[in-house]
Amino acid sequence: MSGPNGDLGLPVEAGAEGEEDSFGEAEYAAINSMLDQINSCLDHLEEKNDHLHARLQELLESNRQTRLEFQRQLGEAPGDASL
Repeated sequence: MSGPNGDLGLPVEAGAEGEEDSFGEAEYAAINSMLDQINSCLDHLEEKNDHLHARLQELLESNRQTRLEFQRQLGEAPGDASL
């Protein structure tokens, strides 16, 4: 099995046990740090997505109101072609 979990099942030599544990802890700390950075980036993207969604909803509502107003104006003055 490859990846950070692939080495867990391998036997460790008695003389190198301290070295292996130290390397494993450092490796897991580095992976943890990378995962924290990825999580932070995903949180930032989610915030931007939420902001964009809110802005698009505002734009949609504004366009809907404008369309309704134009329809109302056309209904009140059907002979006025200057609009």
